[in-house]
Amino acid sequence: MNQAVGAAPPRGETRAQLLAAARVCLLQEGYARFSTRRVADLARVPLSQISYHFGSKQGLVLALLEADNRRLLHRQATTFAEPLPLSARWERACDYLEEDLASGYVRVLHEMIAAGWSDAEVARAVRANLQGWYDLLNVLAEEAARRFGSLGPFTPAEIGALVGTAFLGSEALILLGLEGPTVPARQALRRVASLIRSAEEPAPSASYGKV
Repeated sequence: MNQAVGAAPPRGETRAQLLAAARVCLLQEGYARFSTRRVADLARVPLSQISYHFGSKQGLVLALLEADNRRLLHRQATTFAEPLPLSARWERACDYLEEDLASGYVRVLHEMIAAGWSDAEVARAVRANLQGWYDLLNVLAEEAARRFGSLGPFTPAEIGALVGTAFLGSEALILLGLEGPTVPARQALRRVASLIRSAEEPAPSASYGKV
């Protein structure tokens, strides 16, 4: 049956409209100036629908972060599970960084990281989202340890922490516009694939001259 003219949209549709509008507003204004009234106007629904679906401004933005995070974690886990060399999977992760910068996910994440510095509830939610990424990196580091036999002085969890922090730090620099010859964050991340590839390649056989 078709929806009657003038009837309210279905609950799931209203929620999706609000999340889409919240992303637009957050990218344009940041969390500090984020207006739920503008979100409701952009979504073309009553302001009361934000309270109904999300409880508050904070609940709306955290729901947006959680929805995006869940989708992208699934994407990343699927890629990491593919039978590809670790270096190829690293390169794919760098490609995904570019996609996530363009989609606004990285901006939303870092807006909420900053908000979490002064809001314990936001901090708990952001930690939960980030933990999923570190768990995924730890699994990949454990695979690297099995494949290469040694990670030097580092445990897999320590490698996962360093990799996750390298991506988060690079994201922050890129969002600030601090890029260029003296701070080539994107380029540095991509070059790590070359290091991994050199570990993947078999060492050349030693040749001995005749005496």
